[in-house]
Amino acid sequence: MSLPDPMPLRSILPRWFFPGLRRWVAGTPFFVRWPLWLMGWGILLGGLALAGLDIVYSSLARKYDLEQLGKMPARSEIYDARGQVLGRLHGENRTLVPLSAVSPFFLKALLAREDNRFYEHGGVDYQGVLRAMVRMAKDPNVRQGASTITMQLARNSFNLTREKSISRKIMEIAITRRIEAHRTKDQILELYVNRIFFGTGIFGVERAAQGYFGKAAKDLTPDEGAMLAAIIRGPNKFSPFRHYDIAISGRDMVLDRMVTVGSLSPDEAERIKKVKTKVMPEPPPALDTWAINAVRRNLDKLLGEEEIDDGGLKIYTTLEPTLQAAAEQALEKQLSSVERVKGYQHQTPAIYQKLVDRGLAVEPEYLQGAVMLLENTTGAIRAVVGGRNIGHSGYNRAFLSKRTVGSTFKPLVYAAAVEHAGLLPDQLISDAELKPGEIRSADGGDFSPANSDNTFTGLQRAWWGLAKSRNTMAVRIGEMAGVDTVKTLSDTAGLKFIEGRSPQIYLGNLGATLESVTSAYSLFGNGGQRCRPFLIDRIENSDGELVYRSGIIAYEVVSPGTAWLTTVMMRRVMEPGGTAAAVRESGYKTQAAGKTGTTDDYHDAWFAGFTNRLTCGVWVGLDDPARIIHQGYGSRLALPVWGSVMRAAEKLGYKPAPEWPRPPGMRRVSVCTLSGSQAGAGCGRYAADMELPASHIPRQACAMHSENERGVEPERPAEPPPQPPRPGFLRRLGGLFR
Repeated sequence: MSLPDPMPLRSILPRWFFPGLRRWVAGTPFFVRWPLWLMGWGILLGGLALAGLDIVYSSLARKYDLEQLGKMPARSEIYDARGQVLGRLHGENRTLVPLSAVSPFFLKALLAREDNRFYEHGGVDYQGVLRAMVRMAKDPNVRQGASTITMQLARNSFNLTREKSISRKIMEIAITRRIEAHRTKDQILELYVNRIFFGTGIFGVERAAQGYFGKAAKDLTPDEGAMLAAIIRGPNKFSPFRHYDIAISGRDMVLDRMVTVGSLSPDEAERIKKVKTKVMPEPPPALDTWAINAVRRNLDKLLGEEEIDDGGLKIYTTLEPTLQAAAEQALEKQLSSVERVKGYQHQTPAIYQKLVDRGLAVEPEYLQGAVMLLENTTGAIRAVVGGRNIGHSGYNRAFLSKRTVGSTFKPLVYAAAVEHAGLLPDQLISDAELKPGEIRSADGGDFSPANSDNTFTGLQRAWWGLAKSRNTMAVRIGEMAGVDTVKTLSDTAGLKFIEGRSPQIYLGNLGATLESVTSAYSLFGNGGQRCRPFLIDRIENSDGELVYRSGIIAYEVVSPGTAWLTTVMMRRVMEPGGTAAAVRESGYKTQAAGKTGTTDDYHDAWFAGFTNRLTCGVWVGLDDPARIIHQGYGSRLALPVWGSVMRAAEKLGYKPAPEWPRPPGMRRVSVCTLSGSQAGAGCGRYAADMELPASHIPRQACAMHSENERGVEPERPAEPPPQPPRPGFLRRLGGLFR
């Protein structure tokens, strides 16, 4: 007895859905109908799933901005004051070129190697996908890639994760299709050849051609083009710098591939294989320098983060490479000599390097220093050194480190008194011990600092007090101007850091950066005007458009007369008997002025000085303040660096005028050195002829020595200590360390 035919399967699909196919399936035997039915549903559901994925991922792909394809962060180039490339920073080592500027030999090799059906498929090479699947099915150990050039461009442009996941691959395909819909094939190829990585920090075909072969991309020969195409798959493995023989084998494989796809004949390939491809020497790795460090620090203040990250900037600086090198060498030479002084007790760079090699070092603890050199009339920084070895520490001490300035601050105290209290260089100021109640500190107590040698010499000329760095005279001169006046002038000069109202500021008991001290001193060499210091002159973007221009910002801090009179006193610092006389004994004869500075227990050594063209500041000390050496004065530790840098500047052409520019209206007048007023008949031996600017000629007659009133005989001025006879050569040479 035959079994009844099973109940026919009912379909949820409408009758109009492929009716002929459905009738045919319905007429097949049961054991055929079921598999067909399941397969049909599988195809239908799979198609719906693919359609859904396409909708979802196409929607997600629209969130990616295709304009980013052309935004490839190129390195920004830094130029010195002479227009030469000083260094590079930010972005990637690439130069963008149009497709027309690329050798056709390279393009043929690239397409043969990476995507020979590039101009035929729509972004996804499904033939290549099937071919890869077949090969992997035959041999599971084979990893056959199927990424097209457009897919690689999508992956690299939008930083898609390298994780081998289905989701990532589908997103890559969706973006690829979108790129193909909005860009021509040539545009896609141009973006690819400019973005691709060629190893050794090189991006883009133009930089690759220059780096490996010393020529432009348009001039690549067939063998060079094939070698570059081979590098793409394995930038380290096929690097001609490190593995030349392997790079040659990669080149030959590309040539064989070109024969296979028909872009090169077998005979041509064999001829090219016989060529010995010449490769340039590998360039040394780019090292950070103090100049680049300073530019990077300034750039962050001038442009937005996005502008900097996009790269391709041309940054024109004020730095003189010769002076920069001279400053770095002078500082290292001087600090190395200090470390050889008998009894020196601190870490040295050599000891620190041994700790680095053993993996034990954290931060260097050896002697450091900083140098700043700028132009008075513009504020342009010509050299900046922030330490000894930027590889050990990138902390730029010239800009960032606030250290106690000590006596280096005293010229600003004197300038305030000249400007606002009529102080004159030859005026007599008491160097006697400060009496109880004479000077009050901020808390109401007595402020009575002693001189560094614990001696007191009575009445002395104001210039002598600055040349000898006498504390008692600096305090009394500061009181002539007043704490508030000194603070205001210092603030205007760029030292915006003084807090409180303590007379301790007269002695420089405050912190400042080398940049601010050097800039403040530059006003004396510029007739009382301070020019805001700047390192970056102008910046152009990748399109050659000017995006920043510094310009010169100048303003008056003190009158020209005050600047001239203060300079007269500061010149004495560098003459015999002054604290910086050693620089003359070392052979520096140019008209200059400056001031040394040494803090308590020899923790900081300073010298800042200027000609009428340049101002240079030098600081020496330990990052963690401690005594450098016994008698580690600014004249001994910092002054030799200053002299070396300034001599280098003169050789480069920064020669100052033979005489200091004189302010207008200079007149010779008789002044009472005791009162600072116009001398009268009763002033006697206190009357002295002085050459003064018209703005600083006393307007009042001396009331202290009136002809009709004898008054009390004032204290007789003490004579400055006699100068010793000029020492011999060896003694003068030893003077460098006094």
